[in-house]
Amino acid sequence: MRREKLLLAGDIGGTKTDLAVYSLAGGPHSPLLATTVRSADYPNLEAAAKAFVSDSRLTVDAAAFGVAGPVVDGRVIGTNLPWSLDQSLLQAAIPCERVTLLNDLQAIANAVPFLEGDDIYTLSAGDPDPHGPLAVVAPGTGLGEAFLTFEGRHYRAHPSEGGHASFSPNSDLEVGLLAYLRRRYDHVSAERVCSGRWMINLFEYLRDEGRAEVPGWLAERLAAAEDPTPILVQAGLEDEPACPIARAVLDLFCQILGGEAGNLALTVMATGGVYLGGGMPPRLLSIITSGGLLDAFRSKGRLSYIVEQIPVHVIMQPRAGLMGAAAYGLDHLKG
Repeated sequence: MRREKLLLAGDIGGTKTDLAVYSLAGGPHSPLLATTVRSADYPNLEAAAKAFVSDSRLTVDAAAFGVAGPVVDGRVIGTNLPWSLDQSLLQAAIPCERVTLLNDLQAIANAVPFLEGDDIYTLSAGDPDPHGPLAVVAPGTGLGEAFLTFEGRHYRAHPSEGGHASFSPNSDLEVGLLAYLRRRYDHVSAERVCSGRWMINLFEYLRDEGRAEVPGWLAERLAAAEDPTPILVQAGLEDEPACPIARAVLDLFCQILGGEAGNLALTVMATGGVYLGGGMPPRLLSIITSGGLLDAFRSKGRLSYIVEQIPVHVIMQPRAGLMGAAAYGLDHLKG
């Protein structure tokens, strides 16, 4: 009997790496085997992938990995990664017939047509065009963006580096933030103000410009923390003790995210819908649903009437990047 072809898929992050093996019969929702490893525990992806495949005792025929960073000629130098990746080195290490590297947002975008039920939370149902373009904006460690176009029978995902385009302020508070950060950086990208890694920029702006007081307990926690973002998020979400400056950071973050999502929606005319992915939106869902994000999303002057009709969803599926890499790889494995 002929052996069923198998795919190794991965979502490669700066902190952790998700790996899984999929079959054509099971599809991208049902991995045969999956694991999560700390990226820092391996010198490169070749070592991590080879160890996982060896331990699984399965033979894979192809592999597809979503990676944070632009893919050029089968190679990636990760934007927020400790590894450099090369398709040919990975193909030899696994080994398998074919390896594909995808931009991480292209991978998440590939998952969008397969999301169902609890995989998404709808902020605004809108009036979608069933075959209209889709947009994905995903703040995690960095800020990723992608879009999809309908091509006859299915959607095709396109990568983007829109997160590194210039930050476009949408309020007097955000204009002040841009001016503040321009004294620090030659270029203020959207990622500098709308990602987990750079949330500290919003805090320091509000603190230094006297917009809110910093309680002593928060200053102590931030001084002791290696990563300030979880401290700010937890403080901003908790009611006891209330922390106005941390809450103001989260409000500003979500308003910036809404404005950036609206910009991408207009850029690609995402009449099919906008999807907010990455690690931050599910964590900040209580702030997102308070209304500030949608207000910023729809605040587009003469074209506000267009974005008001565009559906907005939050991707709640924590392994959307892995699912999308699997969907891409399985589609090509069929061929």
